[in-house]
Amino acid sequence: MKFKVSLVVCLMLPLSIVFAQTAKTYQVKSPDGKISIHISTGNTVSWSVEHEGTDIIKPSEISMTLNNGEVLGKNVIVKKAVNTTGNAVINTPIYKRSSVQDNYNQLSLAFKGDYSLIFRVYNDGAAYRFATQRKGDLTIINEGANFNFKDDDKAFLPFVQDYRNKDKFNTSFESHYDNTNISKIKKDTLAFLPVLVDVGSPKKVAILEADLQDYPGMYLTPGQGNSLHGVFAKYPTEEAVLRINYVVKKRADYIAKTAGTRNFPWRVLVISTEDKQLADNDMMQRLAEPSHITDYSWIKPGKVAWDWWNDWNVSHVGFKSGINVPTYKYYIDFAAANKLEYIIIDEGWSDDWDLNKTKLDVQAVVDYGKQKNVGVILWSTWYGMTRDCEGFMDKYEKMGVKGFKIDFIDRDDQKMVRSLYEVAAIGAKHHMLIDYHGMYKPSGMQRTWPNVINCEGVKGMENMKWGTDNQPDYDVSIPFIRMMAGPMDYTPGAMRNATKEAFRPVNSNPMSQGTRAHQLAMYTIFEAPLQMLSDNPTAYMREKESTDFIAAIPTVFDATIALDGKVGEYVSIARKKGNTWYAGAMTSWSPRELTVDLSFLGEGQYKATIFEDGINAGKDGTDYTTKTITVTAKDKLNIKMASGGGWAARFEKE
Repeated sequence: MKFKVSLVVCLMLPLSIVFAQTAKTYQVKSPDGKISIHISTGNTVSWSVEHEGTDIIKPSEISMTLNNGEVLGKNVIVKKAVNTTGNAVINTPIYKRSSVQDNYNQLSLAFKGDYSLIFRVYNDGAAYRFATQRKGDLTIINEGANFNFKDDDKAFLPFVQDYRNKDKFNTSFESHYDNTNISKIKKDTLAFLPVLVDVGSPKKVAILEADLQDYPGMYLTPGQGNSLHGVFAKYPTEEAVLRINYVVKKRADYIAKTAGTRNFPWRVLVISTEDKQLADNDMMQRLAEPSHITDYSWIKPGKVAWDWWNDWNVSHVGFKSGINVPTYKYYIDFAAANKLEYIIIDEGWSDDWDLNKTKLDVQAVVDYGKQKNVGVILWSTWYGMTRDCEGFMDKYEKMGVKGFKIDFIDRDDQKMVRSLYEVAAIGAKHHMLIDYHGMYKPSGMQRTWPNVINCEGVKGMENMKWGTDNQPDYDVSIPFIRMMAGPMDYTPGAMRNATKEAFRPVNSNPMSQGTRAHQLAMYTIFEAPLQMLSDNPTAYMREKESTDFIAAIPTVFDATIALDGKVGEYVSIARKKGNTWYAGAMTSWSPRELTVDLSFLGEGQYKATIFEDGINAGKDGTDYTTKTITVTAKDKLNIKMASGGGWAARFEKE
């Protein structure tokens, strides 16, 4: 017996020595030295992140499980560690600034088994991704993406609430934020990204993913202690039509089948010391795959006269309004008169499942638009478009249609993510703009395929047609959270503006929560290269002063500065196009006074055209005042915002 015990000890000892020898630690710091990633390798791979001595993420395991039982990130042997730096300028012509600085430090760890982990650190965040270098395909059972926090921090989480077909991964990606402690999150809930965590005032960290291609999107659910970990939809194996959706009936036991040699999505942290930094962040542009398009001349950003939100409810006309040629000629005339680039023909012009079955003379509308220099964009379901995407894009390109608003996507499993990139590529081939509606967060798609000119993935103003949820508080949360993932099709522009007490849902004459100035400010604050004017032309013609103002605001800019803000309370942003600056501020239901420092203007004198809440805006949301003054960069403007209020200004250099 003694001999046997001694033998076991001798056999075990070399094994433990081997593990001790292979365990290694690495570190990579941001260019300014303030953010550090620490990586530990051995039995497992884990990462932790610090910012100026504050623990952002405690050691958290990273892994990827394959169908053959192999776990990437377990019992690893590092073959090579390579440090690199990057400092380049990315040209971004369809964005909130004309270029983005891409300055980072990077550590790539190559492991035995032909795979790597790449860690990258910027001055405002950190990220990692898997990369594999194998022949054939990989089947991935699961990915271990963990975020362990030091304390029971509070987080802003958009939970999946409206799932369809009893499948939590069939969802619209529209939800207001629950602001709750990590320990209070229910175990059976899923939050979609981005998620924002307060790691100790004033520091906050946003969790995102970037360069999501041919792979399912990540959700977060609570783990042990103060942790959140990634959850991924399994691959769909059986699908069916459910009204206007195409839903999953059955899923496989794996999350992805994919190429054996590839880069996987980035797992991203954006770290802020002031909330306003979150409202002006370029991480998605930096981490996304570069553009597949070299000629941008046909990608024309702009504004859209939209029909669906206002229920085609034009009045004082000599025709029956609806989905017909006279109505769309009326929208085109309005767009042309206000120099809007497009109209959308939304739901109802065709069969939802067959775009060859039309109920409208689309060619007549397109031809009339050409005469007026107004482009036409068509709506379709994702299912309807993907029955013959190449054929439909070719057909409608030849008719002169400028793009498609593709709706009811409502999933981000691998099949759907792959499909949206394929549709974007086909759209680019046929010079078609794509506005993805019913969409998950874009996660860098807008850099890779710039013809994907907008995405929804936000609980936008369409919800005011049927809901009474607290929208102004959400309006001043999304610039700091959702907008970090990319542009969002919120669809502002309501001319019927209501106080908290007066608001009610009305389908054919919908109103907004909050004031007129709150709505006008959205055209500067919300990023949307394709931006809607959601109310009807009749209403806009009655409100010419407001219409003239929003019609003149660009949808892409040369420069952006986040002026001030606090998540869920207020936001103020300025953007520049040419020699003109535009600025906007919004508040929650809490009235607020702000000081706007005009030092961003630079040299010279500017004519400022200002819209602000009227003295009675607390009783009548449509009440506003305007003024024109001369200002310089030395000036500071004191502004007062009513409950659900706002402020909007244009500064033209004299």
